[in-house]
Amino acid sequence: MSGMSARKYIVSSIMLALFLAGSAHAELKIGVADFQRLLEESPQAKAAGQVLQNEFAPRQRELQQQEKDLQAKADKLTRDAAVMSEKEVTALKKELTNGQTDLQRAGESFTEEVTARRNEELNKLQSLLVSEVSGFAKDGGYDLVIPSSMALYSKDTYNITAQLLTYLQSRPLAAAPVASSKPAAAPAASKPAATGSKSATK
Repeated sequence: MSGMSARKYIVSSIMLALFLAGSAHAELKIGVADFQRLLEESPQAKAAGQVLQNEFAPRQRELQQQEKDLQAKADKLTRDAAVMSEKEVTALKKELTNGQTDLQRAGESFTEEVTARRNEELNKLQSLLVSEVSGFAKDGGYDLVIPSSMALYSKDTYNITAQLLTYLQSRPLAAAPVASSKPAAAPAASKPAATGSKSATK
C-alpha cells in the first residue's frame, strides 16, 4: 500500500469510527503514537542496532587497520623518499596506489552491505513494533491508535508514546548475536582512506 493510499485509508477509518461512535453515543478511546520515537528509543530498536554492531564491527576494524597501514606507508614515503633508491620509491608508490584502490572498493562493498542489512533490520523492527502496538491497544481497550505523522492535530492527552515505551520495555527481546572471533574476509573494495574510519553502523 502506497503512502498516500495508507493515509487515505487511515483518515477514512478515523472518520468511520467517529461516525459510529457518535451514532451509538459512545466515547471513542483514541491513542496517538510517535512511531519514529519508538523506532529510535524502544529497547527493540536498540537491540536491532546491537545486532548490526555485532555483525559488522569486526570488518569495520579491519578496514580501519588497512587505512592505518596505508597511512604509515604514505608517511614513510614522505619522510624517507630522499634517502631511498628510485626502485624503492617506485615500489612503495605502487603499493600505495594498489592499496588505496583496494581499500576504496572494500569500503564501498562494506557500505552497501551495511545499508542492505540496516534496511532489513528496520523492516523487521517496524513489523514487530506494529504488532506490539496492536497488542498494547487491544489490552488497553483502545478503539483506534494512529501514528502522529498521520494526525494533523491531536491533544497531548491522546499521546500514548510514553506508555508504549514503558510497555515495550516489558516485552521480551531477541538475543543479539555475538560477533564471530574469526577475521572477516576482506570485501571486494571501500572509500578512500578517510571513509574506512567512519562508523557504518550508526
